[in-house]
Amino acid sequence: VQLVESGGGSVQAGGSLRLSCVASGYTPDGYCMGWFRQAPGKAREGIASISPGGSSEPYAESVKGRFTISRDIDKNTLHLQMNSLEPEDTAVYYCAAHHTFQLCSTTSWMLAPTNTYWGQGTQVTVSS
Repeated sequence: VQLVESGGGSVQAGGSLRLSCVASGYTPDGYCMGWFRQAPGKAREGIASISPGGSSEPYAESVKGRFTISRDIDKNTLHLQMNSLEPEDTAVYYCAAHHTFQLCSTTSWMLAPTNTYWGQGTQVTVSS
């Protein structure tokens, strides 16, 4: 599985960005797909995921109501729409995939990602 992110950048607080992740070498019905982020000096945080069947799973409290995950099956692309960005959202954002047929929320994947394919990461910087 290969994952290639794009769409990061710099934005002022209150602005929006849309991240994309093109996936190859996988079948959508056999993987949890998600977005993680890591800010300097902080632990990695799982923020949003989509289960193999395409259902969106609960978001992290830190992004709930502001971020939306979606996927385009035809283009093998995962998106993360980020609105109302805050300086605290500054981090490197990673697209990830985990082979399973279960709902992502029934596993511990978003809390402790193992057996995971990672993208190279894309920097998001939000200034106040």
